[in-house]
Amino acid sequence: MVAAYKKFNSKGFTVLGVSLDTDKAKWTAAVAKDGLTWTHVSDLVGWDNAAAKQYGVMSIPANFLLDKEGKILAAGLRGEELVKKLEEVLGK
Repeated sequence: MVAAYKKFNSKGFTVLGVSLDTDKAKWTAAVAKDGLTWTHVSDLVGWDNAAAKQYGVMSIPANFLLDKEGKILAAGLRGEELVKKLEEVLGK
């Protein structure tokens, strides 16, 4: 995810990290340790998180690629699969 973010951020790709943590200190420490520079949110209620429920998240990590209108273009993409889809959507 970090590599895809660095490669495509200038073309409009961004990431919203939604944490299912319940401990703010551990959550923010993990974000810092992993060098995740995009926006992160958490309501600190774990699996009762509204976004996780809305998107049907049953396991983590989970990801959804949305277009500018909020339509889901793909889900569960990682590594080269994510890069290929982003190249398709945003261009090389």
